[in-house]
Amino acid sequence: MATSGVTHVRWTEVANESLTDTIQRRYINTGQMTIARFELARGGVVPRHSHEHEQVTNVLSGALKFVTADAEVIVRQGESITIAPWLEHRVDVLEDAVVIDVFCPVRQDWVTKTDDYFRRAAD
Repeated sequence: MATSGVTHVRWTEVANESLTDTIQRRYINTGQMTIARFELARGGVVPRHSHEHEQVTNVLSGALKFVTADAEVIVRQGESITIAPWLEHRVDVLEDAVVIDVFCPVRQDWVTKTDDYFRRAAD
């Protein structure tokens, strides 16, 4: 519900997308950014990809391993990681996880359903 420039969101009322059998996504867009809630099952993988967006991932529960050309970083409950625009990365789901991701600018590839990297085999 939007009132006077404030929007209140109940994630249970946001459409859920089943991207794979291990990745569920709900998201909203503001004028400048996308905020997403992911539910990820252990053993899942977000394949290697890059995007124009600055990204902040906040792990609410579970653990993820972010892999770039230079590093592997494990991010656990109560921790966050930032990813610079165009940095190629993949994510391995080490434990069942719930995360909130923030992207700037808006993820138009999600709006237009051209984010096929989620659905391809892990590489």
